[in-house]
Amino acid sequence: MNTQEITVVYQWKAKPGQAETLQNIYAEVTKQMEANEPGSLRMSCFFDSEKDTLVVYDLFQDAGALGFHLSTTAAGHFPSLLAVAVPGPFLFCGTVPAELQQAALGMGLDATFAPRLFGFARLPQSEAVA
Repeated sequence: MNTQEITVVYQWKAKPGQAETLQNIYAEVTKQMEANEPGSLRMSCFFDSEKDTLVVYDLFQDAGALGFHLSTTAAGHFPSLLAVAVPGPFLFCGTVPAELQQAALGMGLDATFAPRLFGFARLPQSEAVA
C-alpha cells in the first residue's frame, strides 16, 4: 500500500434540471484525467437519481498528482460545475500539504483533511503474487 496516496471523495448536487449536464461535465473530466493525468490512479462516479447527486471517488498517486489535478482539470471545469451544481463536502484522505489545503479552501469547498491513521488493504490476486 502506498502511504503517499490521497483519496478524495466528494459530491455535487445538481441544480433543478441540470442532472444530465452535470453528468456530461464529469464524463469530460474523466476523459481528461485518464488522458492527461498519469498520477490519477482511479476515478469513479456514482449518481443518486433520487437526490440528483453525483458522488466522485478519486485516487491520486501522491500530493503532486493531486496538485496537478486541482490546477489543471479541476480548475478548468470548476466554473461550469458551479453553474449547474452545488458542491457538497469534500473529504481528502491522506497527507495533503498545507498549500493544497489552502487551494481547496480557496475554491470555497467544504473540505475535511484527514491524514491516514490505520487500516489494511487486500491486494488483487494478480498483485499479490508479483
